[in-house]
Amino acid sequence: MKTLFSFAAAAALSLTFAAQAEPAPITAGDLKIEMPWTRVTPGKAAAGGGFLKITNTGTEADRLVGAFSPRSKRTEIHEMTVKDGIMVMRQVKGGLEIPAGGTLELKPGSYHVMFMGLPEPFKEGEMIPVTLTFEKTGDVELKLMVQKPGGGKNPAHSVEMDHGHMDHDNKKMK
Repeated sequence: MKTLFSFAAAAALSLTFAAQAEPAPITAGDLKIEMPWTRVTPGKAAAGGGFLKITNTGTEADRLVGAFSPRSKRTEIHEMTVKDGIMVMRQVKGGLEIPAGGTLELKPGSYHVMFMGLPEPFKEGEMIPVTLTFEKTGDVELKLMVQKPGGGKNPAHSVEMDHGHMDHDNKKMK
């Protein structure tokens, strides 16, 4: 009986850790949101990025038009590109389309949720609340798991980018 209890306890504990490592997809209308995560931010970092995957299972396109988090002074949808060897970070005007039957991935080095004016750092294991605003679906609340760089099952986690040393107001970073 003791062995059965130990096995059941171990199984329950492993399911708890699995649930923490990979939150269940969130469904809102025709949208499915998966793999929401962000990175640990250094102690005095002023900014951080959020990443996730949005799939539109519907027959009409929708648009991600904004974001809000109580954990930052400003939360925006950004795009990061490199032009002539200079990293350019800017807010996406007009939002990002999620085509009917298509997928939009917010990932390091590309589109992402930008948290600016962090009053305190993001710590490993925390869940950061975010509300995404879609043109048709409306507001969708979710939480991003804070992971250390290189953590998680997503290979994109290994891409390192320290938003705390970028000048987002001037839009050009070196």
